[in-house]
Amino acid sequence: MRNTLKVAKWEIKRNMKNKSFIISLFLTPVLFLFFFMLPSFFDDSDEDAGTQVFVKDELGVFDHVKKMVEQNDLLTWDLHKTDLDQAGIEKQLDSEENAAYISLTQSALENGKVSVLTSEDVDENFMNEVRFLEEPLNQLRIQQLGLSAEEMEVISRGVVFQTVDVNTAVKEHATSDEGGIVLKRIIPGAFAGIILLSIMFTGMMIFQSASQEKKDKIAEIVLSSLTPEELMQGKILGYFVLGITQAVVFIAFALPAVIWKTDIPVMDYLLVPEILLLVGIAILGYLLFASLFVGIGATIEDISTSGNFQGIVLMLPFLPFIFIGPILNDPSGLIAQIGSYIPFTSPGVLLLRLSLLEEWPWTEIVIAVAILIISVWLFMKLAGKIFKTGILMYGKNATPKEIWKWIRA
Repeated sequence: MRNTLKVAKWEIKRNMKNKSFIISLFLTPVLFLFFFMLPSFFDDSDEDAGTQVFVKDELGVFDHVKKMVEQNDLLTWDLHKTDLDQAGIEKQLDSEENAAYISLTQSALENGKVSVLTSEDVDENFMNEVRFLEEPLNQLRIQQLGLSAEEMEVISRGVVFQTVDVNTAVKEHATSDEGGIVLKRIIPGAFAGIILLSIMFTGMMIFQSASQEKKDKIAEIVLSSLTPEELMQGKILGYFVLGITQAVVFIAFALPAVIWKTDIPVMDYLLVPEILLLVGIAILGYLLFASLFVGIGATIEDISTSGNFQGIVLMLPFLPFIFIGPILNDPSGLIAQIGSYIPFTSPGVLLLRLSLLEEWPWTEIVIAVAILIISVWLFMKLAGKIFKTGILMYGKNATPKEIWKWIRA
């Protein structure tokens, strides 16, 4: 174990001093933030400026309207009092951007029709926003009728017709909670997915590391002081730490940006017990593929001349992508279940399914995780046999037939 930790420490130090690794470590989250923020760069709307609203007030309600606008967080109006008539305001609107004119006159109050003029670039939802003035104007009309306070209250209350369904209460409760429930499932799954992808990509570097050491003919020197199993385990552990480091850096960049732009309480949905299982699945997926990569990497004399067999092995982590369509259509379907039990697709399929399902099928999860754990143990053993022989073989890339002989030996 001591030698294994030394190898892991050496791999970590060597890569941390590698300029390419350092650049990719920070370039990945920077590119994510760039594309995440890119739509806002092309957004011509000026939300902070709001709509310039000119109000002609003959009713003495401007201060009351201004107070209501300030209390309404959904309105971004910049109110201005004006004495211009409709003809004068039309000329002003031609020279203004994102502007509107509201005429609050006595005749408008009596007729029940308030004139609203807008410039061409005003948002089409502005007319819906204007409707919030209906209540104070109706109150003013009622006051002018000289009614008593009780009569005013009855008239102001109005009559509302609504359809009542026996399941209304249940539906309303489900609707209000639906968004939170979805986020509670998706955010932990996305977090575990980021960890899986990060350590998976660094795990692929094991393939290059074993091949490069073989090419540089330093494997004999290293193996003179430790066993092949310790070297292989040290590489797997070292690149696991590098992958976790990459995931931490990515999340440190991405998490504040997501919280800032979406106003989603990410931490509330992230810090849940289920995250432990999801991260555990991601780690098992890394161990499975890392054992394959380090074993096959030891069979290659020169990575630039690797054959189709080695290329197929490198494509195995991407097999879950073929299940995306069926899983999105039916996370509990037969295809989704089959993908959960195949070791090479199990990590990705499980993370996707558990992010979509409202209720987790614990029996299927236990079976899939058990298969994954057994597969990790088995492939570690097989990779150890391949690595032990392949790392000391020079002159050519090993063929599948030769690798099979080493496994049987």
